[in-house]
Amino acid sequence: MKSVKEMTGSIKKTSRKEKNVTLEQKLNTLRAGVLGSNDGILTVVGVLFSVAVATTNKFTIFIAGLADLLACAFSMASGEYASVSTQKDTEKAVVQQEKKLLKDNYARELQIVAEYYKTQGITYETSLAIARELMENKPLETVTDVKYNLKLGQYVNPWNAAAASLISAILGGVLPLAAMTLSPEVYKWQATIFAVCISVSITGYLSAKLGNGLVKISILRNLAVGILTMIIHYCVGILL
Repeated sequence: MKSVKEMTGSIKKTSRKEKNVTLEQKLNTLRAGVLGSNDGILTVVGVLFSVAVATTNKFTIFIAGLADLLACAFSMASGEYASVSTQKDTEKAVVQQEKKLLKDNYARELQIVAEYYKTQGITYETSLAIARELMENKPLETVTDVKYNLKLGQYVNPWNAAAASLISAILGGVLPLAAMTLSPEVYKWQATIFAVCISVSITGYLSAKLGNGLVKISILRNLAVGILTMIIHYCVGILL
């Protein structure tokens, strides 16, 4: 017959596969990267189309696109840093709250842990035994894990998210910027449109894979947004 400790390990492996915090941190960084890349592509191409319609001077177009690219990249990075920092602060606040609850109402916290294991198909007596053993050794770690799926000391990293967003936004905007400013004059529009379609398709594919979504729909959605962005800014350039 398995010991309580062995049963606990078995349950947590089979019922909480999403617990791998290291993987979650990597996915959070990848998410920031995909969003940053998509934003870099669309904001840069918006400026490029607006300016390129108004002037054929490639240096002017390049400076406008570069300025927008840098502004977009740092804006995305600062936004990610603020957002993920807030998440990290919330996680730390939860830990402090659980420390107080353990001190003020230990019995209630023990009951919550036991109830959790009961929902996994274990008898209440066994669930209570598991909860008691876990709470004896690592009470705070146990309750934060069971209640919030949070491991102590392993919080999301705002710097990683900011760096991923900054770099990906720059990389995302570089391709349409290069296509517009380095292509021969006669092919610059076709080259830029092609570069944008390829770029947004890649980010659509990656976002679908990361979010377990439908790849085809995600790519088509990104293509539609990219094409609409180009049309709108082309029209704005003509009007100006």
